[in-house]
Amino acid sequence: MALPRYDKNGARAGEVDVPAAFAAENPAVLHQAVVAARAGQRQGTSKTKTRGEVAGSGKKLWRQKGTGRARVGDRRPPNRVGGGTVTGPRPRDYDHRTPARMKREALRAALSRRVAAGEVIVVEAIALAEPKTRLFQELLETIGLSGDLLLVLPEYDEMLHRSGRNLRGLAITTAAEVTAYELLAPRTVILTSEAISRLEARLA
Repeated sequence: MALPRYDKNGARAGEVDVPAAFAAENPAVLHQAVVAARAGQRQGTSKTKTRGEVAGSGKKLWRQKGTGRARVGDRRPPNRVGGGTVTGPRPRDYDHRTPARMKREALRAALSRRVAAGEVIVVEAIALAEPKTRLFQELLETIGLSGDLLLVLPEYDEMLHRSGRNLRGLAITTAAEVTAYELLAPRTVILTSEAISRLEARLA
């Protein structure tokens, strides 16, 4: 299987063979990586107050006997308006521990799935004369790309990030930082030729 390749001007320039490192099917590991990624996005800051934390006096509301009313304590138990909560949420960490080997397998499985679906293209390089969003947009239009896109670069490029940060639907990352979850989200994944080499080294 081959990937469509485009030159730096957006013109079709043949095909690139799919690296062997991109071929893997492991839905179980991929699912676990996605669950861990989504769990890591949760803030975990929800909190309710217990009866020991709500405002109010701890004084007994009325005397124990002689009133003809039911006996009570203070005004903070959960069965009274304004009282504490018994089993409400508390601040917690939702992060899942994911071993490095599992992350590599999930990344390989995600790449394999996107390649099989024909949703990965290769660009030889992206070189803009100046950091202009218009130039970046014109390059994508020449290739015929729109919507949700993920561009994977070999390393951080200040000019490309400044040029692409205002393009709706475009996300930019590097081969060293891209995750399986990020690869599954966009409509099309754009890899530069050098980024493919970096990904192969990372998956080795």
